[in-house]
Amino acid sequence: MKRMVALTGMIMMLLVSMTARAEGDLTIEITKGNDQAMPIAVVPFQADGNNPPQDIARIISNDLQHSGQFSPLERSEMLSTPASGEQIHYADWQQLKANYLVVGSIEQSGNGYRISWELHDVYGNKRMIGESVTSSADQLRSRAHYIADRIFKAITGIRGAFQTRIAYVSATGVDDNMQFALYVADQDGHNTQQVLSSDQPILSPAWSPDGQKLAYVSFESGRPAIYVQQLSTGKRVKLSSFEGINGAPSWSPDGRKLAMSLSRDGQPEIYVMNVASRSLTRMTRSEAIETEPDWSPDGSTLLFTSDRSGQPQLYTMSSNGGSASRLTFTGNYNAGGQYGPDGEAVFMSTRTDRGFQVAKQNLETDRVTVLTSTAQDEAPAVAPNGTMVVYATQQGSQGVLGAVSADGRAEFVIPSPSGNVREPAWSPFLN
Repeated sequence: MKRMVALTGMIMMLLVSMTARAEGDLTIEITKGNDQAMPIAVVPFQADGNNPPQDIARIISNDLQHSGQFSPLERSEMLSTPASGEQIHYADWQQLKANYLVVGSIEQSGNGYRISWELHDVYGNKRMIGESVTSSADQLRSRAHYIADRIFKAITGIRGAFQTRIAYVSATGVDDNMQFALYVADQDGHNTQQVLSSDQPILSPAWSPDGQKLAYVSFESGRPAIYVQQLSTGKRVKLSSFEGINGAPSWSPDGRKLAMSLSRDGQPEIYVMNVASRSLTRMTRSEAIETEPDWSPDGSTLLFTSDRSGQPQLYTMSSNGGSASRLTFTGNYNAGGQYGPDGEAVFMSTRTDRGFQVAKQNLETDRVTVLTSTAQDEAPAVAPNGTMVVYATQQGSQGVLGAVSADGRAEFVIPSPSGNVREPAWSPFLN
């Protein structure tokens, strides 16, 4: 019972700390750059006389910079502004020490636009890739993210994640006047859409593997319940509303099951629900708090947080059931674990002498690497290509989303325009 009271208290403390709602797009602010990032120049795209509603080159440049792996050249430093390969003088860009060069143009085409772009290897004096794509006015940001994905893959060999989305929770007001909202936005914080609003708390959004649905916890019925909502239609269903805690939903890789934390039989334990039949399988049996489950990429293993050792630590067990094994031994607090997409590492919130920070544990060597430099970092969510991690943190008295590269070399924050945000979740690849 004492653990139940403590857990409820922790949840309420989190809710009280969420005091303002994000309104409009979020804005990324670089807080630490990667001094080993690859120099690249993204030249402003030549327009046909009519300024398009979006600066395609700027969006591409920002995407690449926010990945932590590229250092874009400032426009003021550019010696020329070529729009195609025929106009490039490679010596100019070699003088500026740019390894790669992106050029392009945008022109009106019917009711929309045609974007032509090329990626060049500066020191190889050659064109790497390029194409022309069409776009409506409201798709221009998406097209820019698509181009950034192509460039990222061509240079790094890793699939880009710039067309993915993030979900997060926010709140406004104080005490009995608080209002909560669930949002989704592009990975760079733009194109914000409200999924749900409520005068009761919303927690733990989780993307389905196909990116079409969100599972989350809502208190709108007077107690916590787990819902699944279709993003395209807004249609939703209530999956779990047992007495006590219904929390921390996590989709299986095949989208057929949800792992969750339920206290229907006493203490919070890990359960797995078949989404179609609603049948439940209890996975853990202990006197401890068991919560925050996550599936390994192949679906064979469940990762979860437990205080069975006396302190929150990460444990793993077969998704078919059986005994659990302790995974984390460094420090006295490790929680909120999530597998990287390749299954080779786990990301988590850990307590250090500086506070709570995001860390990564290599599953082969068990080496733990602290990634963030701030002191109130929690709820890490990993990009589907494994290169970045988004998390909840504080900037002064304001709750914001932070992000860090998976090697810890680059950090940035995504502050809301008007208040605190929490509970981030990064979508899978959407196409």
